[in-house]
Amino acid sequence: MLQTCRVLCSRAGPSPGGWQPLTFDGGAFHLKGTGELTRALLVLRLCAWPPLVTHGLALQAWSQRLLGSWLSGALLRASIYGQFVAGETAEEVRGCVLQLQNLGLRPLLAVPTEEEPDSAVKTGEAWYEGNLSAMLRCVDLSRGLLETPDPTGTALMQLKMTALMSTWLCKELTARVRRPGDSLELSPERLAEAMDSGQDLRVSCLNTEQTRHLQASLSRLHRVVQHARAQRVRLLVDAEYTSLNPALSLLVAALATRWNSSREGGPWVWNTYQAYLKDTYERLRQDAEAADRAGLAFGVKLVRGAYLEKEREMARLQETEDPTQPDYEATCQSYSRCLELMLTQVSHRGTMCHLMVASHNEDSVRQATKRMWELGIPPDGPVCFGQLLGMCDHVSLALGQAGYAVYKSIPYGSLEEVIPYLIRRAQENRSVLRGARREQELLSQELRRRLLGRGLRVSPH
Repeated sequence: MLQTCRVLCSRAGPSPGGWQPLTFDGGAFHLKGTGELTRALLVLRLCAWPPLVTHGLALQAWSQRLLGSWLSGALLRASIYGQFVAGETAEEVRGCVLQLQNLGLRPLLAVPTEEEPDSAVKTGEAWYEGNLSAMLRCVDLSRGLLETPDPTGTALMQLKMTALMSTWLCKELTARVRRPGDSLELSPERLAEAMDSGQDLRVSCLNTEQTRHLQASLSRLHRVVQHARAQRVRLLVDAEYTSLNPALSLLVAALATRWNSSREGGPWVWNTYQAYLKDTYERLRQDAEAADRAGLAFGVKLVRGAYLEKEREMARLQETEDPTQPDYEATCQSYSRCLELMLTQVSHRGTMCHLMVASHNEDSVRQATKRMWELGIPPDGPVCFGQLLGMCDHVSLALGQAGYAVYKSIPYGSLEEVIPYLIRRAQENRSVLRGARREQELLSQELRRRLLGRGLRVSPH
C-alpha cells in the first residue's frame, strides 16, 4: 500500500508576513511513485463509471464465480482495495500509515462495520459485542501508530454508533426525543449518569427489550470512550440518516457531558454535522452555544453529507418534507456558513473547540486556510483537515507540505469485511466520485510529464 519513497516534509506554516493561498495544481504529486499515480488514475476512472458503483456487489459475486476467489481477490487488492484500504493486518496498516506520515499526513482509522437501517434485525447482543472488541482494538492501534507519545491527543478515530447499537432502537429514540414529554426522560444528563454508574436505566417510553438493549448499548459506548480517553485517542462519531441522527446526537451529548468537560483536556467525543441538511447551521449554532454555556469542550467534523439520494427517496416514500438542500450550490453555501461559525468559535474558545474540515472541495479548503490566517489560528492547532484515503491527494499533500494537520480516513480489514463497506461508501458518495475529474486531470498531466521525460516539477518554497 502506497509504495512511496520516504520523503521528509517541510513543516513550515503560512508566512506571517501576508496571506499566501495554497495551490492545488498537483505539484505535490512528485512525492508519489509512478505506480501509485497510475493505479489512482485507473481506479478513480473506474469508480466514476455509474454501473460499477450501482452493481458493485453483484459484480464482485460474478467475478468470484468466473475467476475464482483467489484471482478475484488478487485483482481487487491490486486495484480498489489497494487504493482505498490500509490493509488487513496491523503490520499492513502500520506500513500504510508510515508512508502517510512521511508525506506529512495523519491516520484516521475506521472500522468498516455498521448496521444498515433496512437490514435484518440482529439477534441478541453478540454481534454488537464483537464490534465492541473491534472498536477497542482500533483504539489501541490508533494509539500505537503515533510516531511519539502525544499527551495532547492528536490521535483520532472514527466511530460508527450503529456498529454498537441497533438502528431500530435509534429510530425509536429519534421518535421519542421529538416528543416533549419523552425527551425529558431521555436527557443527556440522565443517560450520562446511567453510563457512569452502570445502574439499570428505567425509561417508561421504551419496552423491556428496548430498555435492555439501550442499557447494553450505553455500556458499550461508555467502554469505548473510556478506553479511548485512557489511550488519548479522540473519537469522531459519524453522522448517518436523518431517521437516526437525533438519537445519535442525543448519545453524543450524553458522552460529551461526561468526557468533554474542561478538566478532561479538550473534546474526546466529536459529532459530525452534514451541511447538505437544511437545519444543520441552526443545530450547529445551538449546540456550540450550549457547549459554551455548560463549559464543555466542543468537537465537530464538518462534512457536506453522503446520503442525499436516499434521504430524498425516503422523503418521497413517506410523503414528508425533503430535509436536504435544494442543490449543490445551496449545500456549498451551507458548508461555508457552518465553517465560518466554527472557525469563529475556535478563535474565541481556543483548544476548548476543535474542528475537522472534512472536505474534498478546494474552495472550502481555501476558505478555511484563509480564515485561519485572518483569525490567527495556527496551522497545526485545533483545526485540522480530512479527506478519504486514495482520493483528493492533490489537496491533502499540498496541505501537509504547508504544515497543516491533515488526516486521511482509513478503513482496514479483510476483503470480505471491507469491499461491501467500500461499495456502500461509493454509492453514498457518487457525486464526490463523479466530481474527481480535476484530480484525474492532474494525475494524467503528471503521468504524461513523467512518460515524456520532462524535467522534474519544482514546488515553490
